[in-house]
Amino acid sequence: MAVDALDTRILRLLIEQPRTSVREYARILGVARGTLQARLDRLERDGVITGTGPSLSPAALGHPVLAFVHLEVTQGHLEEVGEALAEVPEIIEAFSTTGGGDLLTRVVARDNGHLEDVIQQLIQLPGVVRTRTEVALRERVAHRVLPLVEAVGRATGGGAG
Repeated sequence: MAVDALDTRILRLLIEQPRTSVREYARILGVARGTLQARLDRLERDGVITGTGPSLSPAALGHPVLAFVHLEVTQGHLEEVGEALAEVPEIIEAFSTTGGGDLLTRVVARDNGHLEDVIQQLIQLPGVVRTRTEVALRERVAHRVLPLVEAVGRATGGGAG
């Protein structure tokens, strides 16, 4: 789906001012409210906008330890292990991957001892052969999408305007 200059400006506002009303977005952008709403609906329908909820901090929720746990899975058990991972609240993301493991999970914990407990729980899942854990020391680039939005807008001739 092509993202044009107006889409880029809309997405920038959604990222930078997420609590603003649609009417205020339309005023800021100098477009009709109906135009803005139609654009938002299309961006949602096309899967560009995937959510509108707040971003939450696991650290502020008492889970400051972040680790990436790679899981090697017995052939034929990937779906089963993926479903089991969804039942572990400390796993906040899981991806099938290529390379040295079959699954990559993003795990949060209260402390290192709690992280070890979570890893032991993962090792015991039927189909998990082994795990490899990497503990994050410090976030260097926070999750972001705006630079990509702006690059896509520039590539389609839109710019960030």
